Amino acid sequence: MWLNPFVRRRDSHTLVVSMTGVKMGDRVAFVGCANGARLAAIAAKVGLSGRALVIAPDESAAARARKGAENAGVLVDVQVASPARTLLEDAAFDLAVVDDTGDLFGMMSSDERARAVREMARVLRPGGRIVFVGAAPAAGIARLLARQPSTPSLASSGEANRTIEANGFGIVRTLAERDGQVFIEGIKPRSKA
Repeated sequence: MWLNPFVRRRDSHTLVVSMTGVKMGDRVAFVGCANGARLAAIAAKVGLSGRALVIAPDESAAARARKGAENAGVLVDVQVASPARTLLEDAAFDLAVVDDTGDLFGMMSSDERARAVREMARVLRPGGRIVFVGAAPAAGIARLLARQPSTPSLASSGEANRTIEANGFGIVRTLAERDGQVFIEGIKPRSKA
């Protein structure tokens, strides 16, 4: 790999950290943990003045989150709970990052997904943001070489955008589709109109 001049040499989590827009002092709630190192890279940005909490749907996701945080040396609270029913206080977070790269939301029923998005709206402060990170379908040569037909993910099909917009978020937009990931952002309205 080191002999290939076309291989990108960069931190593999720089893109996702940039797309979330997380900064020092932010209070961030993560939903799901398909990759502990990716979660830790985002959590590292909040620093000691912020807060990072993971809502893990099961113990294996919680273990990935703990291991990623430990390896990166960052503080992350881990709560094993359904994304649709957490024990978090109202308006306690600035940012919610939903990691659907492991198809967590894709495996939920549409009603359960809606409840999970409403739960994120409840725990975000007015003006808070949700960033949904989903898997993008294979493209180019990778699509041709894939053994299985590519089915669109929630993020690439537009279903995630519709679910977020219908359940408590005003401005919803797809930020980017790059490096096999789709990034969707929703903003919680500052006040009810």
